[in-house]
Amino acid sequence: MTELVIIGGGPAGMSAAIAAYDSGIRDILILERDDHLGGILMQCIHNGFGLHRFGEELTGPEYARRYEQMVRERGIPFKLGTMVLDITHDKIITATNAQDGVFLIQAKAIILAMGCRERAKGALNLAGDRPAGIYSAGTAQKLVNLQGYLPGRDVVILGSGDIGLIMARRMTLEGARVHAVCELMPYSGGLARNIEQCLHDFDIPLRLSHTVIKIHGKERLTGVTIAKVDEQRRPIPGTEEYLPCDTLLLSVGLIPENELSKGAGIALDRVTNGAVVDQDRQTDVKGIYACGNVLHVHDLVDYVSEEAEIAGKSAAQYLRGGCGEGLSIDIHTDERVRYTVPHRITRAGDVTVYFRVSDVFRDVTIAVYGDKKRIYAKKRIRVAPGEMENVKLRQEQLDGIHTLEFRLEQNGGTKA
Repeated sequence: MTELVIIGGGPAGMSAAIAAYDSGIRDILILERDDHLGGILMQCIHNGFGLHRFGEELTGPEYARRYEQMVRERGIPFKLGTMVLDITHDKIITATNAQDGVFLIQAKAIILAMGCRERAKGALNLAGDRPAGIYSAGTAQKLVNLQGYLPGRDVVILGSGDIGLIMARRMTLEGARVHAVCELMPYSGGLARNIEQCLHDFDIPLRLSHTVIKIHGKERLTGVTIAKVDEQRRPIPGTEEYLPCDTLLLSVGLIPENELSKGAGIALDRVTNGAVVDQDRQTDVKGIYACGNVLHVHDLVDYVSEEAEIAGKSAAQYLRGGCGEGLSIDIHTDERVRYTVPHRITRAGDVTVYFRVSDVFRDVTIAVYGDKKRIYAKKRIRVAPGEMENVKLRQEQLDGIHTLEFRLEQNGGTKA
């Protein structure tokens, strides 16, 4: 029997473990399938991490190293090279590694921190053969930053997520030519600072409302055909353009790794593909929590650590006798707000609600209604899907409320 098992040793898992330890829990075990702690941060050698948490710019490995040091200083045990195969509803974990073989752990509480994976070419239905030279942006990042391989010299990037933008800059710095970053939507899916620093600073064109419609090449990629798309995201005849390239990088979205969650019977949100959670990041299975990118995809690792602290402290409180649930407030959204985390509020206290919008909107008010009465409003000049928003609600604003609704209300401006 182990009091708290954390699945995943990335920034979310380490932060949750530290928070639980500092809240008085000593029987903690981190299970990590890679051969090191740190998760995806180890291949993110660019800076920009840690501004919120540490007040200084760090690279990904530097950020991970700080948390690893805190884990080691507290003596929190962890198993590397350990793959978790299954979780049951009653918190029995099946895992395997080279030293222990297949083994079982009965946990009193579990924190899910498995991160996310990239959407691959197979999900895109691209016409053409299957030549060499097509990579996900994260795979290319690992090849360049960790293994020292350059995937190609002439590059087209499909998708403008943050990894794709960062790899556009990285490939350029390594001597490759990035012909274009093509984005299906009429807006970028990445942070504004990455568009500026990774594309504009290097004169890399961003082709909005464009997509790849055909792949050329048999053994090795020789080029792609791109086309402009209409409002229904269908290619517009006559706008086709051939771009010669030997490498296509895909940055077309991230999917939370929730196969284990499904096995435990945890309810998932169909928009985020992550678990449905309350303000403590507890799922609908008592004693199982979720945090980080396995819950919903974050912009910044600083926010991942912040959310994981909530899960770690809440799990510790659960292990000490419960979290004092007593409320039942469901959170709803309009069509402009895609989702919120948390999805419901189950106890009294101040709550920070994170959310993303469905499009780029200018001159709007973020409004929150409690039982159809406005309890919060904040004017914003601009909101975009690539940048997560948050609203902090005080306990007194939630008194007597049964339903919350998050809306974006136009102030007289227009959708960008």
